[in-house]
Amino acid sequence: MMCGVCGCGEREVPVNGMHRHHDHPHEHEPNVTESAQRRVQVEQDILGENARYARVNREHFEQQAVLALNLVSSPGSGKTSLLTATIERLSGQMPLAVIEGDQQTSRDAERIRDAGAPALQINTGKGCHLDAHMVGHAVQQLPDLQGGLLFIENVGNLVCPAGFDLGEAHRVVILSVTEGDDKPLKYPDIFDHSDLLLINKIDLLPYVDFDLKACIDYPRRINPDIEVIQLSARSGEGMERWIDWISQQRRQRLQHRISALQTEAIRLESLL
Repeated sequence: MMCGVCGCGEREVPVNGMHRHHDHPHEHEPNVTESAQRRVQVEQDILGENARYARVNREHFEQQAVLALNLVSSPGSGKTSLLTATIERLSGQMPLAVIEGDQQTSRDAERIRDAGAPALQINTGKGCHLDAHMVGHAVQQLPDLQGGLLFIENVGNLVCPAGFDLGEAHRVVILSVTEGDDKPLKYPDIFDHSDLLLINKIDLLPYVDFDLKACIDYPRRINPDIEVIQLSARSGEGMERWIDWISQQRRQRLQHRISALQTEAIRLESLL
């Protein structure tokens, strides 16, 4: 059976060899109206539970001044290649780690480790997205990232990850020029819920039928605040702008934490 939220079936979710039972309640409903009502209730329950775990994750990230980025895309966009190129540029500058989400195998996590960063693999089985509970368990197994950076590479899918907050600071959607410029029109939710669009494989633009102007215009119709960076993980074009964006967001996270600590110090001093 499939749940009404995303099609995920009941499954065991392995996190680096460990399993967590990820179940969705289901019943056979003979009545169409009853069935619809139950599906709505199931969806509300699942998303409500996820939101609670996401709040816990967000509080943890804020207290540790960790910048958590949720990377979403369809399969083949170049997420992992982009991550390895990013890690190579940031290595040694800050604590960083990666949570990898895939239905099967640990190949991407191995690529991340080869690039020089700790990585933890979550295999979702039939599941088409990561959820906040999975991420929370994974974070407990990672090294100390205080003041650093956590990349969460979601399962390749432009639909279901849009509905699941992981507690991240920002959601980054990646679209390659080989996929077609109309993806933002076909999958509007993920672009509406993202802060940054990375248009990847820009070095292939002369060889594909891709309207770059339209691809930038479409998501801004949906989400006027979305930022756009054009880059190529392979050629390096645009990578410095992406690295600068990360550095700016991390500085803001650190400044926010410093302000919170100063406020708390003032409050405690007032009690003396």
